[in-house]
Amino acid sequence: MSTQTVTQTATADTAERVTAPVLPADDRAGDGYDWMDTLDGTAWSVLPNWGSEGWDAGCWPYIIFAVARSRDVSGELFGYGTCVEGDTSTCWFRSQGACFEAITAEVFLHWASGRSDGPDSLPATAAELPDQDRRPYPGWTS
Repeated sequence: MSTQTVTQTATADTAERVTAPVLPADDRAGDGYDWMDTLDGTAWSVLPNWGSEGWDAGCWPYIIFAVARSRDVSGELFGYGTCVEGDTSTCWFRSQGACFEAITAEVFLHWASGRSDGPDSLPATAAELPDQDRRPYPGWTS
């Protein structure tokens, strides 16, 4: 597992070069539940639910979403990452709204494919979801 705690990256919404917390890599020694344990003590926390009803944001232990907030000299940074069957990826945004849109788009793909439990009646695209389903579940407290 990587011991690096920050990295240089570019924000997805503004293309700024920023230094942001690294999402821990999967060490492939366990399953997704073990990977979630690697988030303890980092800037990252697991995002279990999404939308107004708290539908699944992933499909544990195969698809796991994580989120982080950070700050640099220019202001706040909002990140989300995924661990999908051991492969991790991260995106950082200057705008929380842009981050929420990106999470919504990825969560929607998992709902539409049937890999995650989502709303019973999905629109054709993530952009057509109602506003209340394009942000974190209100009961989520991290």
